[in-house]
Amino acid sequence: MELKEVSGDQLVLSKQYGNTGLSVVSPQNEEEIQQVLRIANKEGKKVTVMGNGTKRGYGGVKEEYDLVLSLADYKGIVEHTVGDMTVTVRPGITIAELQDYLKKHDQMVSIDPSWPEQATVGGVIAANESGPKRLKYGSARDLVIGLRVVYADGSVIRTGGKVVKNVAGYDMNKLFIGAMGTLGVTSEITMKLRPVPKHESLVLLSIEENRLDELKKFIVKLQDSMIEPVSLELVVPSLSEKLFDRKEYTLLIAFEDVEKAVRYQEEWVAANKPEAAIQSVLSPKESREFWERFSNLQPNALNVNQLEDQVKAVVKISSKNMEVFHILEECRKMHQKNGIEVEAHGGLGHGLSYVMLSGPADAIKNTIIQLRDFVSTKNGYAVVKHLPFELRKEIDIWNGKPSYFFLFEGIKRKIDPENTLNHKRFIGGI
Repeated sequence: MELKEVSGDQLVLSKQYGNTGLSVVSPQNEEEIQQVLRIANKEGKKVTVMGNGTKRGYGGVKEEYDLVLSLADYKGIVEHTVGDMTVTVRPGITIAELQDYLKKHDQMVSIDPSWPEQATVGGVIAANESGPKRLKYGSARDLVIGLRVVYADGSVIRTGGKVVKNVAGYDMNKLFIGAMGTLGVTSEITMKLRPVPKHESLVLLSIEENRLDELKKFIVKLQDSMIEPVSLELVVPSLSEKLFDRKEYTLLIAFEDVEKAVRYQEEWVAANKPEAAIQSVLSPKESREFWERFSNLQPNALNVNQLEDQVKAVVKISSKNMEVFHILEECRKMHQKNGIEVEAHGGLGHGLSYVMLSGPADAIKNTIIQLRDFVSTKNGYAVVKHLPFELRKEIDIWNGKPSYFFLFEGIKRKIDPENTLNHKRFIGGI
């Protein structure tokens, strides 16, 4: 077997984010993945799995592994069943490449993670990524119906199936989705699809900080209605200023449906919005251009030109949906008093917020601690989604071990007893 192999020093992978390796192999088929893992497992070598590397700043307290298993070249469409609306792909294909292919058939994969031009499907699945449209479409975990996974010992299993109505047995897919590559290497992913919407628009509601209570009442009324937005994303003033040149809170209400239904929902918003809110509506073309720009807001390990005295971080927060108001208000205060740049947005339907921080390392650390303390008072939790390696050694990015951590340990010990795959990448150093 011949494997494309290059020295780690030749990679465009700085050690700033860790999760690198002494050498890199790029398998071209599943058999090569099996052989690499079988040899590594037998020889006690540690392997990290990578797509394009956008998430190298997400998790992990191990700077260097014996081997990087790169799946960036292991890409392509394995099977696309147009009538059943399912597609099976290899993990190295990017989200944008997949969407471009599906668009020719008026179909799409309903997920909107950050950096779709760079993020691979395998990486998105491993991290269980999602975007602001999670409100309607869910996360990666919700659209996967089947996987092929190579274990550390080289054996291959298949989970789920290739049809949407597959309900037999345990849903093993969820075991691997979000496990950060610690349990196995995904060699094929089968996902359910949706038709490309006939029409879409984005309604913007901007409102001053002292009128947020009116917006809260509007959100409750909207969620009690028959209106079905794709997103209900609230943006803090600092980020709204960058996106819209409006230093106010801005609510992003996205609609995707047939044109008549979209128009009706736009009119409902106009009739029921707070009087103090300024409304504007983006056309389908403007909406697509906006979401493309929005998806590239967060820093990742490939696109950060970090200054020596500046650090960029991303914190992901989960809370009850209406607590997002309080969390974003706290972010606004931190932007003013902590001497760093704080840009945040949160979903008023699904309760996930993302906070982007930029500033000196000590200020970033203190802000993350303060943010976690505040979120805990709201019965939420916060994980650090992007941070340089040296700071990850000082901050537990997973915010402690959950009460069910013993289950994670047991599963890892059973599936990968030698800790061959992505050792120390996940919660509790798994």
